[in-house]
Amino acid sequence: MVEDLRLDSLEGVGPVTTKKLEDAGVHNIMDLIVRGPVEIAELTGMDRETAEKIVNKSRLQLVEQGLIAQEFVTATEIYKRRQEIGRISTGTECLDLLLDGGLETQALTEVYGEFGCGKTQFCHTMCVMVQKTKEEGGLDGGVLYIDSEGTFRPERVVSIAKAQGMNPEQVLEKIIVARAYNSSHQILILEEAGAVIKENNIKLIISDSAVGLFRAEYLGRGTLAGRQQKLNHFVHLLVRIAETYNCAALATNQVMASPDVFFGDPTRPIGGNVVAHTSTYRIYFKKSGKKRIARMVDSPHHPEHEVIFALSEAGVVDPEDGTKKKKAPGKKSDVSTEDIDSENIE
Repeated sequence: MVEDLRLDSLEGVGPVTTKKLEDAGVHNIMDLIVRGPVEIAELTGMDRETAEKIVNKSRLQLVEQGLIAQEFVTATEIYKRRQEIGRISTGTECLDLLLDGGLETQALTEVYGEFGCGKTQFCHTMCVMVQKTKEEGGLDGGVLYIDSEGTFRPERVVSIAKAQGMNPEQVLEKIIVARAYNSSHQILILEEAGAVIKENNIKLIISDSAVGLFRAEYLGRGTLAGRQQKLNHFVHLLVRIAETYNCAALATNQVMASPDVFFGDPTRPIGGNVVAHTSTYRIYFKKSGKKRIARMVDSPHHPEHEVIFALSEAGVVDPEDGTKKKKAPGKKSDVSTEDIDSENIE
């Protein structure tokens, strides 16, 4: 299968073109699909028409091998394929209820919220859960963790792994961490991730946080267009990789307070419509006393609803008192006042 994905296996792609593509970080046919003809043309200097022909040939070859779907299929076939999509359990009843079984492969799940709401703890927990067997709710795969804020802590993974009854050393070995120091480096890491994903059987890609470096480097309204363009490239690349390599993508996002909101929660995620339209699932984490609330904000098929979870040595866990928001979709929360400290709700 690896031999079939070699660049020189494509008709019309010789040694010179192969070297140009490899120098640009394109190492196999799947990378051609992920990057697309426009980017391939820019990277290699070849004309747009030639790049389109190469990408189309690679797409047809992957279709023949059954690695990607055909262009025209019935809804029945799509439904059958979706029954086979992998899911990574969160290890909790409440969040699995919210996500309809767990994080979904071939999709981008965005989690946003203020500091201390549990975003990074959720990422650390998923680093462990994805390594479990399929019978236990995992995908028996590795993790690519793109750390842009220096918040990855291996000791946290160790404590979660021990709580799950797993070998901490084996769990750490299956987590590939890439520290991003600026937004361009963050994009470069993702562009060169194809080889790492194949070699290490990566089933979960985490970007924590996806927008932090873009937000720090592009200050003021005058730089907004440039920031959004690069951020758009990053999140779309993340989605294409998840779809092409059949892995789950999890991105955390920062928030800001919207000054024009006089009633309700003024918290808004960073990134605007670029991130909002690209994310398959969008979840809002917020603090509620010692507990946390997770709300499904946007999804192609989930209704908007909420659940309560907590944080502990075992990562994200169900509330100790067993209080979970298992309510009818679309209705407002019916959590009692004992469960929520109103002074701490943002």
